[in-house]
Amino acid sequence: MSKGETLYVLHETASGYALFDVVELDEVASLSPELQKAMADPSAFSRIVKLKAFQAFSSAEMALENINAVAEHSVPDRLRDFLEQYLPAISAKKKKKASFKLGVVEPDLGKAIAEATGCECRSDDVVRELIRGAKQHMASFVPELGGGTLEQSQLGLGHAFSRCKVKFNPARADNMIIQSIGLLDTLDKDINTFSMRVREWYSWHFPELRDLVRENYAFARAAACVGDRASFLAACEESSAKVDELAAAISMGMECSAGDMANIMHFTARMVALATYRAQLGLYLGEKMAAVAPNLSTLVGESVGARLISKAGSLSSLAKCPASTVQILGAEKALFRALKKKGNTPKYGLIYHSTFIGRAAKKNKGRISRYLANKCAIASRIDAFADELTTKYGEQMRAQVEERLAFFDTGATPRRNLDVMTAIAKELKAEAGDAMDEEPAVEKKKKKKRSKSDADEDDGVALLEKPKKKKKKEKSEGGEEKKEKKKKKKSKD
Repeated sequence: MSKGETLYVLHETASGYALFDVVELDEVASLSPELQKAMADPSAFSRIVKLKAFQAFSSAEMALENINAVAEHSVPDRLRDFLEQYLPAISAKKKKKASFKLGVVEPDLGKAIAEATGCECRSDDVVRELIRGAKQHMASFVPELGGGTLEQSQLGLGHAFSRCKVKFNPARADNMIIQSIGLLDTLDKDINTFSMRVREWYSWHFPELRDLVRENYAFARAAACVGDRASFLAACEESSAKVDELAAAISMGMECSAGDMANIMHFTARMVALATYRAQLGLYLGEKMAAVAPNLSTLVGESVGARLISKAGSLSSLAKCPASTVQILGAEKALFRALKKKGNTPKYGLIYHSTFIGRAAKKNKGRISRYLANKCAIASRIDAFADELTTKYGEQMRAQVEERLAFFDTGATPRRNLDVMTAIAKELKAEAGDAMDEEPAVEKKKKKKRSKSDADEDDGVALLEKPKKKKKKEKSEGGEEKKEKKKKKKSKD
């Protein structure tokens, strides 16, 4: 920092913004041990740094709004006005740099302040040391913040800030889907490993059961049911057919001690419980997908849809992806390898696990994957941004993919996408109209009754008024007769 320049330090507290003027800049720049001792003494630190201005937040909502903006490295209006008011004015006409610098903790925040106000910012060890001292002695600079007021403000703002960061939106609970599909993948690997261990471990005692029960989960349940071969044989003495079926009577397996069998049974029970929980988690994932992304799950299934959401990061991120990105989502390594070696890029990623790709012929897999990715992109956008969720779009798009498969195989002409979407929109509009018509129907009847009563009242008024008009006419007719009689008398005279 050149001579003649002034250093100001900005400190964002939970109660407001504080601006400090560094008086002894040369002493601070050395960062000597004497300075470290002076930092601990409020009176010594106040000789180095002077409080230039402090602007408190008027409410907790304002504090949260400003701190959120500062955390995202943006300059709120209140901070910009505060700096423009208390920092020296910067002339845009002069080509010379300003004679001062502003010290901030975060370099990214300094860049944002420089763009907003035009002042040069600084973020280094000297600034951080000064802000550390300002935090320690803030109550001595602003007496209103003493007596635990600042600590109470920090506690309340910390809770509000954390609540905003981890807030839960029940309408878009895609985070639960991401965690569930990740746990499902982990459980599948663990169950496969544990089942192989159970099969190998228990087969030393009962090798014939390996050939009788092929499926891993069924083998674990059978092993848990049989347990020790000798005790099971004693329990089944009366049923010789069951003994022959399990081949326990002629088994060539070795005998196990009670401790060994207890360990085998304990591990087998754990594996069975894990497989049962995996089935329950699959049902939970299906329910979540039906609530969050019904059209996407209807189109490609819960598993593939959940994997797409997990890979994109969220449902809204998936909705923002183009169809070309959705098509190769999950095949990034193959894509970059192909681009590096200038080879053929992959045709599909996670959507390969959809049943549509497997049913298509080899020459049509790329075409159907492009078409399916297009429909997945549309379905995710509907699920992410629609006000009322429905599965009608997903059902019709699934039917469209079926028609496209039939077109590739037989040449049957599929429906136009515009016609399909228009028909769905009309159907939903008609359903919404029927729901809206149920409420105004009662009002229409009331209006009709009111109109009839109004008409009756008008008729009554008309009946009352008509005789008056007749009387006037009668009076006028009588007057005309009198006038005619007078004329006749005059003519006779």
